[in-house]
Order: sequence, then structure tokens, then C-alpha cells
Amino acid sequence: MLKQRILSALVLVPLVILAVLKLGPVPFALIVGAALLVAAWEWSDLIPLRSNAARLSYVAMTLAMLALAWNFARLELIVNTLLWFTLALWLGALFWITRPALGAAVVWPHSVVKAVLGFLIITSTWLALVVLHSRPDNGPHWVLFILFLVWFADSGAFFAGRQFGRTRLAPLVSPGKTWEGVFGALVTSLLLAFGYAHFIGLRGAVLASFVLVCMVTVLFSIAGDLLESLLKRHHGVKDSGSLIPGHGGMLDRIDSLLAAVPIFLFGIRWIDL
Repeated sequence: MLKQRILSALVLVPLVILAVLKLGPVPFALIVGAALLVAAWEWSDLIPLRSNAARLSYVAMTLAMLALAWNFARLELIVNTLLWFTLALWLGALFWITRPALGAAVVWPHSVVKAVLGFLIITSTWLALVVLHSRPDNGPHWVLFILFLVWFADSGAFFAGRQFGRTRLAPLVSPGKTWEGVFGALVTSLLLAFGYAHFIGLRGAVLASFVLVCMVTVLFSIAGDLLESLLKRHHGVKDSGSLIPGHGGMLDRIDSLLAAVPIFLFGIRWIDL
């Protein structure tokens, strides 16, 4: 499994980096949108929607949400309002993770909540990536930074958890995750945050604020991972799909980013960076 994960990463990471750096705003938005529509297909199975027709309808409705968001991507008030709403949504998700029995029964009110949650999470992630990529101050570099921040955190958590993991983080949601893994994620991402901050010339209070934003982003990225684990546990599956060898489905690969990207954009706007 680890060998498959490494081989997949060696293929996918360069492709992602090239796409972020070389694609213009519109092609980038389309490529990210396509990836998130795959994630929406997988999310529809976790709701769960039973028929392919219902799942395709869910993907079509997600596409409509992305198209609507595209029309408002340049309106600061709309973007900022959505980011505030997304922050509140993820704070609510944190509460849900501590109460994993909530929503476990397959009844229509639970399915409606999970469906709406998917719409909002996928749309906010897409909009945050598009807005971040379009920043005039090297937007693609900001996108690469948040990707590497989450990748570093995931790797730090994985190896620290394997080496030192003793205390379970959320045993009823994801038994393999540990507090030692969280510490590993924070340490590795802290080093990256300091390095990038110095690279772009941040100093003093701005540097400290930026590093704090990065640490909070990493904590929310862990919440994104746990939320997907909770949905999979409710549905009784190990992976959201089998699209990527060693990584499962698209959701399994981007679950941390679903929380991290909007929170990071919210944070750097909050500190006026």
C-alpha cells in the first residue's frame, strides 16, 4: 500500500504542479471543477444515493452550484460572506465529529443534510481555489503553498503516527489517527510555513500571524479528513472510491483540502495579506 501511495504521488504531484503554474485562470477553474465533480460523484454515494440517476443528478446540481459561484467570484462581498459561512460550517463539522452517532441512520433528513453539506463544501473549495489562483501577487504560488502545506501535514501525521502513535484522536471515527500524528502534522507544516514566510519577506507580527493562520489551517485540514472518515463509517466503506491506486477515491485524496483551502483564504484575508 505504501509503495502504491508513493508511486501515485510521483506521477500526480508533478502534474498538479504543472497545472497550477501553467494553466490560466479559466482552464485552471475548469480542471479543478472537473476534479471536484468526481468528488461530488463519490460524495453522492456516501449520502447515500442509491441509483446512478440520482447520483448523476447530484453531480449536475453541484455543477450548477459551481457555475453560480463563478458568476460571483469577483464580488468581494459575496466571497467574504461565503468564507465566513464556510468557517461556521467547519466549526459545526468539528462538533459533529465529536458526536459521530449523529446522522448515522439512513433516513431522509440525514441524507438531506449530507447532500447540502456536500454542495457547500465542494463549492466553497472550488471558489477558494479559483480566487486564490487569481490573486495578482503570484496567485499560482499561493495555491502551490496551500497544497504543499496540506501534503507536508499529511506526511508528518502519517509518519509520526506510525512511529510514535499511542493516543487515539477520534477512535469512533478514524481509529488509526493519533494525537502524536497531529503533533507531527503541526511540526512539519510549521517548518514549511516559516520557510515560505521568510521566502516572501514576511517579518515581525505579519510573519507570526501568517504562521498562526497556517497552523489553524492544518488543524482544519485534519477535521476535513475526519469528516470524510465519519461519512465513510456511516456508509460502511473503507474508501470513497478506487480512482487513485493506493489512495482510494478522489475524496480520499482531497478531503483535507476541502477544509484547508477556504480556511487558509479566510485567514490570509483576515490578516490582510
